[in-house]
Amino acid sequence: MSESEDGFVLYHGSYCEVREPDLARCAKRKDFGQGFYLTTSKEQAESFLRTSIVKAIATGKIEEGQNFGYVSTFEFQPVGKLEMHVFKNADVDWLHCIAAHRKKKLFVDVEREMAKYDIIAGKIADDATNATLTAYLAGAFGTAGDQEADDFCIKRLLPNKLKDQYCFKTEAAIECLKFVRGEKIWLK
Repeated sequence: MSESEDGFVLYHGSYCEVREPDLARCAKRKDFGQGFYLTTSKEQAESFLRTSIVKAIATGKIEEGQNFGYVSTFEFQPVGKLEMHVFKNADVDWLHCIAAHRKKKLFVDVEREMAKYDIIAGKIADDATNATLTAYLAGAFGTAGDQEADDFCIKRLLPNKLKDQYCFKTEAAIECLKFVRGEKIWLK
């Protein structure tokens, strides 16, 4: 995370400006579970805009033809005691966490363990890596959780320059975010 005068700066890309994150509106079955996702990379947040707009049109939240989104900037300052888990690398533990959250009942023990955290951070599985993860979950590399399948999947992911993501999973975590500004971004 990059530092500012008041804390760390994080970005969120969406079809709308987000001043006050609402966990109830956050999608389930994402990489680190249901939560408000941010990144230290403004470019990464901008790259998510198109996906967010497509989903918002499909669910009727916005009208067809919207060709802009917003990058909302937040400062993060921990208040009180937060439980945080950081995956430093895209390794087997990271892979099993993502698999557990994306596919119900795959790694129940991992999902249960991750439920105790207010914030989970690690590499992002973006559009470039999504096909590999989908194939892993479908059993294309063998049974998910077997060392051979895990190793094969991770080797396919590592050449990608994976950015980071932070999943704020609890109200205590959300309270540590201060909205700074929203920037309208036109899609090309």
